[in-house]
Amino acid sequence: KLEDKNMKKTDLFDAYSDNKDIVFTEFGDWELPLHFGTGIITEHMAVRKSMGMFDVSHMGECFISGSSALKFLNLMLTNDITSLNEGRAIYTLMCYENGNTVDDLIIYRLNAGKDEVYKFFVVMNASNVEKDLKHLNSYKDKFEFNDLIIENVSSLYCQIALQGPSVLSFIEKNFNSFYLNKFFSCKELDGYIIGRTGYTGENGFEFYIKEKDLAISLWKEFKKYGIKECGLGSRDTLRLEAKLPLYGHELSDSISPLESNLGIFVKLDKKVDFIGKKALVSQAKTGIPRSLRGFKVKNGVARNSNRIFYSGKDIGYVTSGGVSPVLNEFICLGLIDRSTHLKFGDTVYIDVNGRKKEAVLCKTPFVEHVYSDI
Repeated sequence: KLEDKNMKKTDLFDAYSDNKDIVFTEFGDWELPLHFGTGIITEHMAVRKSMGMFDVSHMGECFISGSSALKFLNLMLTNDITSLNEGRAIYTLMCYENGNTVDDLIIYRLNAGKDEVYKFFVVMNASNVEKDLKHLNSYKDKFEFNDLIIENVSSLYCQIALQGPSVLSFIEKNFNSFYLNKFFSCKELDGYIIGRTGYTGENGFEFYIKEKDLAISLWKEFKKYGIKECGLGSRDTLRLEAKLPLYGHELSDSISPLESNLGIFVKLDKKVDFIGKKALVSQAKTGIPRSLRGFKVKNGVARNSNRIFYSGKDIGYVTSGGVSPVLNEFICLGLIDRSTHLKFGDTVYIDVNGRKKEAVLCKTPFVEHVYSDI
């Protein structure tokens, strides 16, 4: 039982814990809602058709500031941070020297302070906070960025994510001060940092709130407007339909971002030799060994680590799988050997509990993203 494990709970837990129908799940060291009693599919479809809200306060955050912060982040990250203007956000990877992935991150550039001191807000995966900070601090010391300040604020912020096609009009009509005109933009208000990003394939807003009582109040206010409370289960099925990576599945310390088809976020033409660039340039030149592809599975749910076979040969493994509520089909992502040269419509077989399930290579994302102004 989760209550016997002394699991961590988010500061927003008190906003919904009186709901006796919630089904909780273990995620790392956290006890989080799997769904709010209405089921994963109901919550999933609420986000696709209208809007839903998620408690993602378990995520990690840090501030990186100082006159050298921009230079430092451009050295540490695969994307071009020099192109990031104030009030904008960017998705990026952080790599090891061997090109494999430390973490995938969202970087918010907040307003510069006095004397053009840069201030960045970095959002990290919950399970990677300690590792990420250790990695960042090791290079801060190695390259002697003495004025740089890296401040872990993970325990100080709650995060509420609103997602769905109705979110923009809802925020503009009822919470105009929170509205952001462009996707991947951000602003800092008193007690809040607001980003317009998402992890569902839909448009949405993330609210990073410093005071627990303020966060609980905002959650309850959103609920009064009829916004569906959604758990970790629908968050996973939504991101799977949209082919958005989950660290530990589509990305890891043994998977490079190029293998995960995230090359658009890896700027190999950056003038700076960012950490991992040499290995990634070599991989791009000599041939990326594996590729993340999508499959529709017949008569069964494929799960992480299930092996994939083509013409009797083991060609890779499933990274994530489940049911697509929109398509009403079984879907999965798999990291496969590129030398197989599979084409759309080709059939593979996935070993699910000793049974070979037929699957067909298909185009991804399984469900198209609704946003277009990245």
